[in-house]
Amino acid sequence: MTHDVENYDEIFSGTKEVSENLQIDAKKLQPWIDANVPDAGQIEKIEQFKGGQSNPTYKIITKGKNLVLRRKPPGKLLPSAHAVDREYRVITALYETDVPVPRTYGLCEDEDVTGTAFFVMDCLDGDIFWDPMLPTLKKEERIQIYQNKNKTLAALHNVDYKKVGLESYGKPGNYVARQVARWSKQYRASETDNIDAMNNLIEWLPENIPDDDETSIVHGDYRLDNMILKNNKVIGVLDWELSTLGHPIADFSY
Repeated sequence: MTHDVENYDEIFSGTKEVSENLQIDAKKLQPWIDANVPDAGQIEKIEQFKGGQSNPTYKIITKGKNLVLRRKPPGKLLPSAHAVDREYRVITALYETDVPVPRTYGLCEDEDVTGTAFFVMDCLDGDIFWDPMLPTLKKEERIQIYQNKNKTLAALHNVDYKKVGLESYGKPGNYVARQVARWSKQYRASETDNIDAMNNLIEWLPENIPDDDETSIVHGDYRLDNMILKNNKVIGVLDWELSTLGHPIADFSY
């Protein structure tokens, strides 16, 4: 098991040189950093995070602080996918709540800067665990981490989305039906083969949606490796690309 854990860390943790097709021109980015990030100073290095992200994510090392830049990938994209503007909006709204998120510095939709829209936030110093079984930790540590993970989720679901300005972030109510419709549409847009089982599932799901309904901010991808931890506490929840207003049970059941 130790060998497997080491492979997880080697593959997903830390940073690497920026891939050739995802390069960022530091000279074009520098004026934006100067205008939007206090005390950052000169960009000294740009690295790409290894961890799998649908939106390319970079570590921007400046003279004054370390930052994270998250951008849309280049090329043709599925409709409504890679919504960095929505990520920026929800993280910014949650910063003054009990939900631990990084401080954001701005959203840039001028594609001349990095080639696609992006936002910048603080780089948090902590650990990301890629194996949810946490095999290298003691039982007491695993319990503490998952208890804190659940407390953070409860804090998110208890945020008054209207008070933090997210009343238009999604459509209140009917969340499960909307998710079924959305992912069925995404599947149809990207399918390559006709699979009878999938066709049957897409037909069956809308007819069997539970009647229960409730609305809160939901993360949409609430797994352990989308969190930064320090001393077994969650200090940052990341990857809000799928977040919306929806039924809290969706996050809990994930």
